[in-house]
Amino acid sequence: MHVPNSVTTAGLTVLRVGAGLLFMQHGAQKLFGWLGGDQVDAIVSLMGLAGILEFFGGMLIVVGLLTRPVGLVLAAEMVVAYFMAHAPQGPWPINNGGEKVLLFALIFLFLATRGAGAVSVDALFRRRHRPGEATRTRAWRPIEET
Repeated sequence: MHVPNSVTTAGLTVLRVGAGLLFMQHGAQKLFGWLGGDQVDAIVSLMGLAGILEFFGGMLIVVGLLTRPVGLVLAAEMVVAYFMAHAPQGPWPINNGGEKVLLFALIFLFLATRGAGAVSVDALFRRRHRPGEATRTRAWRPIEET
């Protein structure tokens, strides 16, 4: 079955933006105490680092900037969080509360391998810097004064 490219692009964009926005909420709880969270006492701590990665990493994922390296870092953060906070409570993610953490890890690993897609800042930079595609990048160039 052939899926049109526009549907694939839309699906990837919705996944990326949705996951990034959800992840930012976790960082907002830790960094700012928003959304019913407890603000971390020391920004220079593991929880402070997690808050920074979650909020600002999630923001980069939303706009699709540096998606591959950020996705890899965030996936690694989630694996570390799983083994530090959830695995000691039992072997099964459904019982130790780690399914959400592992799902984020899988999504970010997917984005690290797939990239941000066509609707992203990464794609914009790629179009602007690829030789031989002047017709596509013309709309993104600043207007030249005459």
